[in-house]
Amino acid sequence: MADAFLQIVSGPRQGLNVPLVPGAQMVIGRKRGDLILDDALVSGRHCRIRGVSGNFVLQDLGSTNGTMVDGRLVREVTLRPGAEITVGATRMILYVGEPPVEQPDPAQGDRLSELDIAWLLDEELVEVPGGAGARSADLIGQDLRLPPGFVASVDVVAGSDQGKSFPFSRGNNTIGRRTGEVPLSDVEASRHHAVIEVFGREMIFLRDLGSTNGTYHNGRRVNVAKLKGGDTVGCGKTVMKLVVPRGS
Repeated sequence: MADAFLQIVSGPRQGLNVPLVPGAQMVIGRKRGDLILDDALVSGRHCRIRGVSGNFVLQDLGSTNGTMVDGRLVREVTLRPGAEITVGATRMILYVGEPPVEQPDPAQGDRLSELDIAWLLDEELVEVPGGAGARSADLIGQDLRLPPGFVASVDVVAGSDQGKSFPFSRGNNTIGRRTGEVPLSDVEASRHHAVIEVFGREMIFLRDLGSTNGTYHNGRRVNVAKLKGGDTVGCGKTVMKLVVPRGS
């Protein structure tokens, strides 16, 4: 199954890209689930998306206001790439594989807007004319909030910062050399090395930001990986452990 994600194009969490994991399911809801939407029109457990035989299947979970796909109320449907999903006031687009890149308006010259950059895959590095360069990962997920009641941190278990703990105060936590929410003194860590994004209690992702020496999940070099409590993250000579207390 190709890489896939939902891009939220309207609603309380507009602008986010939410990865979909082949073979796993994602529950969307207002109070419970993997992707939490702060919207009174969304039921506590509204719908779920699961990977089935190379496709993604959406199932409404008996929501009060229903789930719409491409403008139609549905109970269960196999999603096509590009499908538009509406849950309450939130609209999402399913992308499978490479998402489209909007061409800049000729009247704007060579400038790329943040919206143009947001269409790119998370791991792509985008050079913005007139600037030092921007990564889609730095733009997508800005102001990502933690789910209500969620508590987590990364604790450094090896390296020059051993013993330090970095609690999450927001949903997107950048790891970097002396920068970001997890500032490391490790000289082998890149300035913008990786980011940990929290979309829901069971939807925590680690993404490399084009680092020089790579990002490691449980000892394996990755571009994108799904995390759970107790997993390790390696950047340079630093090893960190994701801590998610029970009940969070």
